[in-house]
Amino acid sequence: MINVLMIEDDPDFAEFLAEYLAQFNIKVTNYEDPYLGMSAGIKNYDCLILDLTLPGLDGLEVCREIREKYSIPIIISSARSDLSDKIVGLQIGADDYLPKPYDPKEMHARIMSLIRRSKRTNEIPEKIINSAFKIDEKRHEISYNDEVLVLTPAEYEILSYMIRQHGFSVSREQLVYHCKSLKDKDSKSLDVIIGRLRTKIGDNSKSPKHIFSVRGIGYKLIG
Repeated sequence: MINVLMIEDDPDFAEFLAEYLAQFNIKVTNYEDPYLGMSAGIKNYDCLILDLTLPGLDGLEVCREIREKYSIPIIISSARSDLSDKIVGLQIGADDYLPKPYDPKEMHARIMSLIRRSKRTNEIPEKIINSAFKIDEKRHEISYNDEVLVLTPAEYEILSYMIRQHGFSVSREQLVYHCKSLKDKDSKSLDVIIGRLRTKIGDNSKSPKHIFSVRGIGYKLIG
C-alpha cells in the first residue's frame, strides 16, 4: 500500500483522484485545511500532492515549510497558470509540477516515478556500508570507527550529507542548503563546523585522512 497525503481544497476533485488511484493500491488522505495537512504526520506518507490555492495559507508557503522539515516527494497540482508559480515551487523544494486539468493516469505515473526515485536516493551505497562512518537515522547518531560522535544538529546535518556523498566533492552551497540548523549562512560558519568535525574525528586539515578541502569547490569525505 502506498500512502499519499493530499492538501486540496476541492473535495470533489480529491475524491475523484482518490477513487482512481485506489485501483493501484494507493490510498489518498486529503485535507482541505493546509494547517491540518501539515500536522497530519507527514513521515507516515510516501508522497504529497499539494494544491497552491488554499484557504488561509498559500500552497507555496506550505511547500516551503514542509520541505524544510521533511524529504517527502512533493507534487504540486494546481490550476494556477503563472509560470513564476511553477518556477518558485520547484526552487523551494517541489519535485514535480502538474497543472490542472490533467488525466489521473499521468498523476499515477508521476507518483510512481517519484517514489522509485526516492527509494533509489535513500538506498545506502556499498561504499558507505564499508566506510568508517555509520549513520543511525532513527537515533539521529553518527558513529566513527564504531564510536558514537557527540554532535550538534548542524554538525550532524553536515556530516551525514557528506557521508551520503561519500567520495564525491560537495560544494559549499550544497552543504549550507542541506544544513537547516545553520543559522548563519555565511562561509565562515561552515568552516567553523568543518573544523569542529575534524577535531572530533582526529583529522588534521593539513594532512587529512577523511575530510579534504577541494579548492574552488568545497569538501570531500573519504574513508
